[in-house]
Amino acid sequence: MLKVAVLVWILIGVIGAGAAALVVLTVPSLSANAMKLLPIVSIAGFVVTIPISLVIAKMILAQTKGA
Repeated sequence: MLKVAVLVWILIGVIGAGAAALVVLTVPSLSANAMKLLPIVSIAGFVVTIPISLVIAKMILAQTKGA
């Protein structure tokens, strides 16, 4: 399951980091500190998607019966 979870996390982590970066860049009060906030929210976006990728990996393995 770990291999599937890592593959899913690579794809979803990029989306999470991009969404977090987009929020920082579009909110005017946050964009003033974008140079400090972008690395922080990008890493946070990757970390937040770890449990989501585990759930999706379990769902994939349940559908394929672990094949």
